[in-house]
Amino acid sequence: MAFNHRRGLNPYLSPYTILDCGDIPVSPFDNALALRQMSEAFLELGSRSPARAQGKPPKPKLLTLGGDHSVALPALRALNKIHGGPVAVLHFDAHLDTWNPAKYTSAWESAQSNYNHGSMFWIASNEGLILNGSSAHAGLRTRLTGQSWADYVDDDRQGFLRISSDDIDDMGTGGIIDAIIGRIGLETPTYLSIDIDCPGTGTPEPGGWTSRELIRIIRGLEDLNVVGADIVEVAPAYDGTGEQTALTAAQLGFEIMTNWVGRAMGRIESGIKSKTGNKEEL
Repeated sequence: MAFNHRRGLNPYLSPYTILDCGDIPVSPFDNALALRQMSEAFLELGSRSPARAQGKPPKPKLLTLGGDHSVALPALRALNKIHGGPVAVLHFDAHLDTWNPAKYTSAWESAQSNYNHGSMFWIASNEGLILNGSSAHAGLRTRLTGQSWADYVDDDRQGFLRISSDDIDDMGTGGIIDAIIGRIGLETPTYLSIDIDCPGTGTPEPGGWTSRELIRIIRGLEDLNVVGADIVEVAPAYDGTGEQTALTAAQLGFEIMTNWVGRAMGRIESGIKSKTGNKEEL
C-alpha cells in the first residue's frame, strides 16, 4: 500500500527508481574517521549516474535516515562538490544546531569533540557549504546558552531565518509554507534536514508541532528544489509502545520521496504542455 492519495501517485511505481543503499559503515570509536567515512560515502553515492538514465542524467537524491544529526555535515560536504557550490538548508528542529562548539568548554577539549549534533551547521557555515541568506529553521523552541541573545547573533551571522513552533498559532501551516518558500525560493538547491525531536529521541523538547502539522508542511513544500534530505535523531530505545516516533519518521520519508517524484513528473508534464500549447484546467 504505497499510493499517495494526496498526490495521486505511488513513488515506488513511477518512472524513477528508488533504491535502498544500506548502511554506511562508520567507526563508533573515532569521530574524525567516521566523518571521513560518511563524507566519502555520500560523495560516492551522490556522484553515481541514476539507474536507467537517458540523455543527460539527473543527479541522485539521497535521503539519509538516522541517527545522530551530525550526519548533515558530511552530506553537505558531498553536495558542495556534486553541485559545485553551497546549498540552502531547510532545518526542522527544536534546536538551532548552529552553536559554536567553543561555547561548550571542557577540561578535555579536542578537535573531534567540536564536531557534534549541535555544531554541524556552524562548521558547515564556516566551510562555506551553506547559502547565507537563503536558509531557514522551522519549529524552534530551544533554550539559549548564557544570559543573552548571543546564540541568535551567531545564527544571524550564518544567514538563517528562524520560525518558532509558536508561530504556527498565528500563521497556520499555510503561512509557514509561504514563509519558507519566500525565504528559499523554488529553484535554489536545498538540503532538507528533519530532526524528529518528539518523544523517541535523545533530546526531546515539549511544545512542538504535531505530526499532522509537520506532514502537512512537508507536503506543501513539493516545489522546492530539494537535492538531499535527512530524518534524524530517531532513537527506538526511547520510543513508546506504539512506536509513534518511528512511524512519524517513516511517513515523513514517504512524503519526501513523493515530493521528489511529484516535482519531477510535474515539470515533465508542464514541459509537454508548454510545447503542445495545452493548458491545465483547474
